[in-house]
Amino acid sequence: MSKFCEVVNELYKIVEERKEKLPEGSYTAKLFRKGEDKILQKVGEEAVETILAFKSGDKNHTVYETADLIYHLLVALVNKGITLDEIGEELQKRMK
Repeated sequence: MSKFCEVVNELYKIVEERKEKLPEGSYTAKLFRKGEDKILQKVGEEAVETILAFKSGDKNHTVYETADLIYHLLVALVNKGITLDEIGEELQKRMK
């Protein structure tokens, strides 16, 4: 498994745990407390920031913003109960 897949799987599990336990001081728990609209707002903001980073041509900034976008997408997925396996299955269907 690639490093990316390992990290995304581990982060997904951490996000699930934060949703369940809502620990004080956790940014992830704060997002869950604020609800779906705030989570989706952050996904949108990070998507725009990622696009701008790509347009800037700055590879390091693009990597940074892409990581932010992926993290916020994971929060949105966990919030809706959508698993990484479900996303993987859909991507696999599209490979045919």
